[in-house]
Amino acid sequence: MDQFKQISTFVEVINRGSLTAAARAEGIAPAMISRRLDALEERLGAKLLQRSTRKIALTDEGTAFLEDCQRILAELEEAEAAVSERSAKATGHLTISAPAGFGRWHVAPLVPSFLAEHRELSVTLSLNDRVVDLIGEGIDVAIRIATMTDSNLVRVKLADNQRVVVASPLYLKRHGTPKTLGDLSKHNCLAISSDGSQRGWTFRQNGKNVTVKVSGNMECNDGEVLHNWALAGKGLAWRSMWEVGKEIESGKLVTVLNEYAAPGNDVYAVFSQRRHLPLRVRAFVDFLRHAYGEPGYWKKSK
Repeated sequence: MDQFKQISTFVEVINRGSLTAAARAEGIAPAMISRRLDALEERLGAKLLQRSTRKIALTDEGTAFLEDCQRILAELEEAEAAVSERSAKATGHLTISAPAGFGRWHVAPLVPSFLAEHRELSVTLSLNDRVVDLIGEGIDVAIRIATMTDSNLVRVKLADNQRVVVASPLYLKRHGTPKTLGDLSKHNCLAISSDGSQRGWTFRQNGKNVTVKVSGNMECNDGEVLHNWALAGKGLAWRSMWEVGKEIESGKLVTVLNEYAAPGNDVYAVFSQRRHLPLRVRAFVDFLRHAYGEPGYWKKSK
């Protein structure tokens, strides 16, 4: 406590411009301020200020130390504000965006429970597979499944995820099991398409990510359709574990080419700012992270 008081006094003296002004603001004698600064300099073994009761000047050591102190005090203030927010009630309206399939299965079913805990909140959930403009479209928080790279948005990881190649046991019995990436050309691959163009499947080979163009006689721009085709034994599909985990657990789908599975495609919450984040956003992100972290969630959900 004494150390913290010394640091806060040091910053206050700089902000006020003199020992006298800092003492007046705190309602104590200037001599008390001076003793705190003396104790701080003695503890650090460095001269921070050239000072009198009416004039101060930072030394080089004092200038460097001031920057660290201001950052520490700001972070402490932010941490205290966050704790205070958590003890308060989340209110207002929360606008959420999520990918269509993931949102149907892993966001929408959780919203009623979230609102039961936060009765002064209302929610709008928008489901679509395009990358939304959070600020331009007034989105408080977006759920994204991706390998997140540099971004101006703040992101919080909600859960691990991975894409795997799956097929039904019936399909593999009839057509065989692919052993290498080259074997994909011999199989009917159920590919997702967008605007008439087919996307490749990404794998990890020899320490690098590689994208393999696949082909088949059935394409669709809706992942749930591809999922159902795979269950029906129509071909191989490259799907996320959040979508097929339950079927893999039950044996309705089987994973292949596991040694080539690429990392990434994890589940994130993204928002435009971290400082002064509304409690309703913080509460929702914490709620999802806790729900997704429950043992067995991904095997029993959907």
